[in-house]
Amino acid sequence: MAKRLCVLGATGSIGASTLDLVRSHPEQFEIHSLSGHRQVDSLAAIANEFRPRRIALGDSQSAAQLQSQLCYSAEVLSGPQALVTLAQDPEVDTVMAAIVGAAGLPSTLAAAAAGKTIALANKEALVMAGDLLMAAVREGGARLLPVDSEHNAIFQSLPSDYQCGQPIEHLRQLWLTCSGGPFRAQPELDLSQVTPAQAIAHPNWSMGQKISVDSATLMNKGLELIEACYLFNVPADQVRVVIHPQSSIHSLVEYIDGSFISQLGQTDMRIPIAHTLAYPQRISSNTEALDLTALSQLTFEPVDSARFAAIELARQAVSQGQAACIWFNAINECAVEDFLNQRIGFDQITQWVAKGLQQLTPTPIVDIQAAIQCDAAARSWYKGAA
Repeated sequence: MAKRLCVLGATGSIGASTLDLVRSHPEQFEIHSLSGHRQVDSLAAIANEFRPRRIALGDSQSAAQLQSQLCYSAEVLSGPQALVTLAQDPEVDTVMAAIVGAAGLPSTLAAAAAGKTIALANKEALVMAGDLLMAAVREGGARLLPVDSEHNAIFQSLPSDYQCGQPIEHLRQLWLTCSGGPFRAQPELDLSQVTPAQAIAHPNWSMGQKISVDSATLMNKGLELIEACYLFNVPADQVRVVIHPQSSIHSLVEYIDGSFISQLGQTDMRIPIAHTLAYPQRISSNTEALDLTALSQLTFEPVDSARFAAIELARQAVSQGQAACIWFNAINECAVEDFLNQRIGFDQITQWVAKGLQQLTPTPIVDIQAAIQCDAAARSWYKGAA
C-alpha cells in the first residue's frame, strides 16, 4: 500500500524535490494533501498533476482562485488552522514539514501530537521550539526524521533502531561538517570590509542571499549545532564542527571505541528526502552516483573561532536555554538583513548576536505563543539597539 503524504510547503525547493521523487515512485507514494501559501498558479499545476484530496492556502482569496483552476474536485482550505488540519489528518502517514519560518511551527507540532512520521525540513521547529517539539514527539508516539543533509547524515550513521530524541549509546561526539564559506582560505582578509557581493559568492554552490551570508559567517552551522542538540539529545559540548571544503562527507558520528561512521553522497537534497520518505526502506533518489575515484582528496580543518564566533555563540545559546536559541536566530536574521542593505558591516552580524545573548534574561518557552513572543522581543530589542 502506498504511503499517503502531506507536503506542507509544496511550492518551495524541498517541496519540489519531494514531488520529483513521488513522480518517480508512483507505486510507493500518494500525495494526500498539499499546502502552498499564496502560490496559486504553481499549486494549481501541482494539484492537477497529483490530485490531492485536500489543499491549504494562506487566505480565502487565494483558496477561491485555486478552486477555479482545479480540473478535479478537492477540499480547499485556507488560513493557519488549515495547515494543522492537514498535518493531523488521520488518513496521512507522513508529513513533509517544509514550510519556512515560524509559520510552520503549529502544523509540525500538530503532526507530532497526532503520531505522524515527520520529515522535518523546518529549522525553526527546533531552534524556536525544540523542547516543545521533542516532547510532542514522545507523547504522541511520532517518528521524527531529519531532512537537513547534515542531520540526516548523522541519523543514517546511528543504530538502525535509533529514534530522534533518545540518548545515543556509546557516543563520544557528533561531527557537523561545513564548507567553510568564501573566506575560509583568506585569513588576511579584514572581515569588516567584506561586501554583500563577496559574502554571497559561495565557493561550492549557488544559494539564496540569506543562507549564503549565514554560510559565510558560519551562522548556518551554529543553527545546525542547536538543532543537533535537540534532535539527538546531546549537550552542546558533544557536537563538533569541522571544515570539510569538498562537502562530500555530510557529517560523522564518533563512538567511544574510536570508530567514526559517516555518510557520503552528492550535495543533492533529493538524497536525504528520499531517505526520509522511504524510511526504513531505500529508494532511488534520481541523483548521479558519487564517483569515489574522482575524489582526489578529503580534507578537514578546524574552525577559526577567533574570526568566526558563530559556533561558540550557538553553544552559549544552547546552555542558556530555548529563549536564547530563539534570540540567536532572530537577531541573526535582523543583522543579515541590515548587512545586505549595507547598514552594518559583515563582522557586526555575530557581534550583534553576542550582545543580544549577553543582555537576555531567559524565560521559559511553555507553548508556541511564548516562542513567537520571544522571537518578537528579540527583533524589537535589535531594532531599538541597532
